Amino acid sequence: MANRHLIALDLDGTLLTDDKTITEKTKQTLMAAKEQGHIVMISTGRPYRSSEPYYHELQLDTPIVNFNGAFVHHPMDNSWGSYHTPLDIKVAKEIVEACRSFTFHNIIAEVIDDVYFHYHDEKLLDIFSFGNPRITSGDLAEYLEDSPTAMLIHTDEEHVQTIRKHLSDVHAEVIDHRRWADPWHVIEIVKSGMNKAVGLKRVADFYGIPAERVIAFGDEDNDLEMIEYAGRGVAMGNAISQLKSIANDITLTNEEDGIAIYLEETLNLKKRIY
Repeated sequence: MANRHLIALDLDGTLLTDDKTITEKTKQTLMAAKEQGHIVMISTGRPYRSSEPYYHELQLDTPIVNFNGAFVHHPMDNSWGSYHTPLDIKVAKEIVEACRSFTFHNIIAEVIDDVYFHYHDEKLLDIFSFGNPRITSGDLAEYLEDSPTAMLIHTDEEHVQTIRKHLSDVHAEVIDHRRWADPWHVIEIVKSGMNKAVGLKRVADFYGIPAERVIAFGDEDNDLEMIEYAGRGVAMGNAISQLKSIANDITLTNEEDGIAIYLEETLNLKKRIY
């Protein structure tokens, strides 16, 4: 297929509705895209264990980008390779030590599918236990054994900027950090240079798809680089204003089948009965 496209899908707020499901219309539209020779993949900040159900629901057979590019692999083909780019464990422990001077609720370190909690937290345990990871609780300066794929600092809104300023002042050359606002105020930390575009380009190169034939959908600031890289970077209707300002196109929201509507029009997909 001369003009096949690579379609990259963020999960939360993009492919998934607010109740964390994929609508039948969107699912069928993606199936139609695959039938016409296009390549569909997931590119998410989530670990693989919490994106795997959607991978199988869409019957994908493509590589997947997890942890915002810090882990890229092919669930169906071990020979494809596994690309893990974690934080330096020394830097991770320095961040833990520095946090003792700040106000925070918890620090979580993830090493692919191993999860380390600085403090025991039942609410967070419910969320991070999805997919049955190995969970360890205790002072991360002592219990963290391997370089983490990502770290999360859970704090209150009024302390986010103070902690982020320290991270930028001290570790700007070796880490990147972003802010979550939903459902809690969280600072996410990954190795410097890691983002979804890095993983997406690796997959695009594997399939021989130039950037101009990459269509990427997103809604948050961790999608910025991916939306910029894609020839068609598409912001959801519910996306943050910063993402909309750099996107090539804006579609409907995640509650309005924004992905399906856009792909039907852009790729001239055959209409199906939903």
